[in-house]
Amino acid sequence: MRRYLAPAALLWRAALAASLVCGIGLLPWITRTDPALTVLKARSAERDPTPEVLADIRAQLGLDAGPLPLLGRWIGGLARGDAGRSWISGGEVTPEVLQALGTSLLLVTVTLLVAAVTAALVCARTLRRGAARRPAGRRAGGSGPAVLAALPEFLVASVLATVVGVQLGWLPALGWYGPQWTVLPALALGLPTGAVLGRLLDDLLPGAFAEPWALSAHARGIPGRRVARQAVRRCLPALLPNAGLFVVGLTGGAVAVEQVFDIPGLGRTTLRAALAQDLPVLQAGALALLLLAAGTTALSRLTARLLGGPALRDGALHTLHRPRPPAHRALPLGLGAVLAAVVLLGLPRDPLAVDTGDRLHAPSLAHPFGTDALGRDMLARVGHGALDTLLLAGAITAATLLIGVLLGLVPLLSGALVDTVNAVPAVLAALLVTAVAGSGAVTPALAVTAVAWAPLAAHTSALLLQERATLHVTATRALGASRAHLLRRHLLPPVLTPVARHALLRLSSVALALASLGFLGLGAQPPSPEWGRLLAENQPYAERASWAVLAPAAVLALLGALAVSAAGGVRWRARRQGGSASPGPTSSLPPPVPHERPSPADEFAGQEGQVKSP
Repeated sequence: MRRYLAPAALLWRAALAASLVCGIGLLPWITRTDPALTVLKARSAERDPTPEVLADIRAQLGLDAGPLPLLGRWIGGLARGDAGRSWISGGEVTPEVLQALGTSLLLVTVTLLVAAVTAALVCARTLRRGAARRPAGRRAGGSGPAVLAALPEFLVASVLATVVGVQLGWLPALGWYGPQWTVLPALALGLPTGAVLGRLLDDLLPGAFAEPWALSAHARGIPGRRVARQAVRRCLPALLPNAGLFVVGLTGGAVAVEQVFDIPGLGRTTLRAALAQDLPVLQAGALALLLLAAGTTALSRLTARLLGGPALRDGALHTLHRPRPPAHRALPLGLGAVLAAVVLLGLPRDPLAVDTGDRLHAPSLAHPFGTDALGRDMLARVGHGALDTLLLAGAITAATLLIGVLLGLVPLLSGALVDTVNAVPAVLAALLVTAVAGSGAVTPALAVTAVAWAPLAAHTSALLLQERATLHVTATRALGASRAHLLRRHLLPPVLTPVARHALLRLSSVALALASLGFLGLGAQPPSPEWGRLLAENQPYAERASWAVLAPAAVLALLGALAVSAAGGVRWRARRQGGSASPGPTSSLPPPVPHERPSPADEFAGQEGQVKSP
């Protein structure tokens, strides 16, 4: 059966990639605009668009033949390694895109180092307790990582560029001339990424430390550090698919950070080509993102299978998802009360009242959050913007959770979709949605929803693969249980809980994606008080009036802390006879110590103790 599924999956992936590239290639015509007019404005804004001039541009670019012949010539040139010439600059596209790809890959490499250090710091407490064989204890909610994950990347980039790069002069802030120029943008991108990855790993580690191999290793006196390393290795197969998605997202989705630091990366190059309708550069950039997505996800899945080893193939794993101590309820209640108080205090005020005599006024009793460049009260704008931002982000999170779980249950269908969708930055998705559905208030929501379900689907598929390989599921299947029974009683309960927590972790990311579109001018438009719009409007005044930027950034961070602290209380209660929450037999992944296997007596003792545990 697998011999036929593999070629079908490859054909499905190829068809999706070709459809996306062709759709991007048809973008100038889908928008019902004249590509010659856009090219003329990009080349020379002062030149009048007379019919003769436009006809000359169409003849030069071959637009008279229509979009399909252009696509055919472009695909034919790819076979010779020629992606054509830019419609704007006239230069060759291939060297430009390869140079942008190299820049992005270097930035991603340094960013992943920052993210790895951040993730290690996030789950350091769990690693220490597990290495010392102490219970996990009541979870504190992780407000610190939540704040890191909720910080807008473009805001962090602006602060680092202004304070560290310009005022202190410690590191270069603008341009791209060597490794030193990667530090500040890598920090802006790596801190939120590492916070999310650290929380996902921290969610899996207690289950790994509770497995029989870890208990046996502790009983034999194996050093706790070696046990901790093996516990991380045990959790990596469920985490690697999302890590692969982060790599692709950092390549094409770092447009705002590349804008702030003036980095000629692939995301920025593709976005500029899309805005200018420079079709050859746009198609080549999209193709590079697709190839990178395919290679990265294939590598991450291969690595996960290698780490799983024979246990994954033979169905001899142990479930990582066990009942965990509940989180503190006081923290989410306190954060929710603070956020509600800010919103309620801002609602009675007028967010559109302009007072030019009170421009950029510092926080005071009359204006607790200060005023913006037009003298409008920031507390009022934050309060009224919360209705749009919170309701929209919550609705998108619920929709992406439902779509991600449903598609994640069908990995043969969703695997190619995840790879393809993840290769499209939210900004480019917004342009495509705008081209098809037109601009409006719904466009940012559709664009973010179109790409935000992919990490949840990948997480669902990875966890489902692990749970299907557990011994209790293998035994239940051998006893004749139906697929529906296995899915309802044994697979969904341990999968839905961590995926639901993951969705809550991404609630602030959804709000940030909407904010990023507003920051780049593709989201809500003035005078809307949406939080992303507030950041975009007040960014030029960050040095003179920092409160105008800190106010919306603070409520975004508060939203992230609330979402993560509330995620600790998410539980999917299954019936006891379902067995999904009960411990399974001893796992064969990984061995207690590299190059050292326990004796048969140790294995038997571990199995006996596991059977007797409630």
